[in-house]
Amino acid sequence: MAIRYGGNPASTAIAVIADIAALIIGLWIMMYVLDANRANDFVDFVRDAANWLAGWSRDMFTVSPDWWRVLLNYGIAALVYLFLGHALARSVRHLG
Repeated sequence: MAIRYGGNPASTAIAVIADIAALIIGLWIMMYVLDANRANDFVDFVRDAANWLAGWSRDMFTVSPDWWRVLLNYGIAALVYLFLGHALARSVRHLG
């Protein structure tokens, strides 16, 4: 895994954390669009984690239908985590 992320342990950790955050948000988008059972414990965990991670962008746009609102608002958060996380990891990698 270190080779994929550049070999520096600090930059690897930053990139992996950003990827995991984006993965959780993307998983919630998929579960929402596919109408996953919200009473399921795993779905509830993913929803809570995605709400916490995307709390700053969750209500940025109010569009219809609801699936488009979730895709847009949570998708922005996932892209920001990926972009900023990997930019920070790249900066740390070049410092060390």
